[in-house]
Amino acid sequence: MGNPLTLLDTLAARAFLLLQRLLPKHLSTALVRGLAHVRARPLKNWLIRAFVKAYAVELEEIAQPVPDGFEHFNAFFTRALAEDARPVAAAPDAVVSPVDGITSAAGQVERGRLLQAKGLHYSLEDLLATDVGDAAAFENGAFATFYLAPYNYHRVHSPLAGELIAASYVPGALYSVNDWTVRLLPRLFVRNERVVLRLRTAVGPMIAVLVGALNVGSITTPWTGTVRPRKRGVVEPLAIDSAPAGVARGGLLGWFNMGSTVIVLLPPQACGWRDGLVPGTRVRMGERIGGLLQP
Repeated sequence: MGNPLTLLDTLAARAFLLLQRLLPKHLSTALVRGLAHVRARPLKNWLIRAFVKAYAVELEEIAQPVPDGFEHFNAFFTRALAEDARPVAAAPDAVVSPVDGITSAAGQVERGRLLQAKGLHYSLEDLLATDVGDAAAFENGAFATFYLAPYNYHRVHSPLAGELIAASYVPGALYSVNDWTVRLLPRLFVRNERVVLRLRTAVGPMIAVLVGALNVGSITTPWTGTVRPRKRGVVEPLAIDSAPAGVARGGLLGWFNMGSTVIVLLPPQACGWRDGLVPGTRVRMGERIGGLLQP
């Protein structure tokens, strides 16, 4: 994600972006969701086997037998991993990766803006769909953006221990969040639908934004259930009455259907990212991606 696009890549990327503008994205996503939930054994097994072969999925990490242990393709796609497949960094000051994926950007919130890609920024206030005062709590704070490719493990975990205090759904479009689109489409993460999870931690507020994308048929959390895409509407608070008193570092926050993006926000003077956490860096859930600056 850090290498310049060649001329051929740029032309292909612009063609792909034009196709997305013309495509009925919510209809396409609904059709993909329907196919992913087919329970007919021959079809769902064929889909799972084809996916495993195409993306060289590491079967030894998976808790259930493949493909017979899954009722449909989506169950396989959003699978849990075997116990200890992703050890969580044990150091008390560790901030851990919430996902398996690729780093799109990492840095500091400056003048209320986050970096999307070289030459492109977007507003934190718009991302959170909230007021200036709320977003201001993260001015000069740390942010990191991670892209989950279709072949990645698709569950999202908490970078720090904390308490879930609020969740909201922000309706929007469903553009792809792949490298080409990130580099070319301004304000991509503000355009797309998303679920915003707010946690209280020992170093202050933390936010995890789960961004929907093309063919992402749903975003699910253990407390809100499945949130289906809606192109229009207002920002909707999500019920979290069943959320536990605390979420452990590395604890489950939610999962995607198909590839997407997660953005993590921490307040100023709370966290420093590790050296080398630059665009294109691969991360694994639970590994140390930074350290707390406060005790």
